[in-house]
Amino acid sequence: MSGFIALAVIGAVVFGVLVALRLPRLLWSFAGAALFLGAAGYAWQGRPGQPTAPAKPRVDAVPLDPEAIMLREQLMGRYTADTAYIVASDAMLRAGDKRAAAQVVLGGVRALPRSFILWTQLGSNLVMLDGDQMSPAAKLAFGRAAQLAPEHPAPPYYAGIAYVRAGDLPAARRLLARAVSLSPDGMDYRRIIANQLRVLDQYIAAMERGGR
Repeated sequence: MSGFIALAVIGAVVFGVLVALRLPRLLWSFAGAALFLGAAGYAWQGRPGQPTAPAKPRVDAVPLDPEAIMLREQLMGRYTADTAYIVASDAMLRAGDKRAAAQVVLGGVRALPRSFILWTQLGSNLVMLDGDQMSPAAKLAFGRAAQLAPEHPAPPYYAGIAYVRAGDLPAARRLLARAVSLSPDGMDYRRIIANQLRVLDQYIAAMERGGR
């Protein structure tokens, strides 16, 4: 109803302007026709009973755990040419643009094709982009990362996390176990990954008990 009231007020204002300016009567008909068309259009397509609300853009931001970022920095370094692309990717994820995040890292791979760090991140971003599914493209990225750094724990670790998201727990467990075996003793990230593997083992055992 407030919409029709607003239209009535506008009509009254226009009428007052026409009178105050002493415009020719011929213009009154044009003004009346314009108001009539506007009112008809509003009555046809408008929703006067619907309460007003500010427009809110839909943003599916990806939350980034500070502890996960800290672990990534321990595994893959910080303030390098490789990680500059990852920081930009994080910004895109926070903005809710998963496709842009993947494209940023893809650009990094093209600039630094032998960076296992970027290939690993590309695999993770592609999994997110594909709705937590391990797509052939994501498998290719993780596989390339493993080829470039076969003795580094990062590629199998993040591939394992991707398989957890995809629901393939046996594959995830195998890769996380490999990441632990490749991590040097005494490193903080080795303890973190080992704890995650322990939690996964407990979850798998609980599922097996529940399925009996």
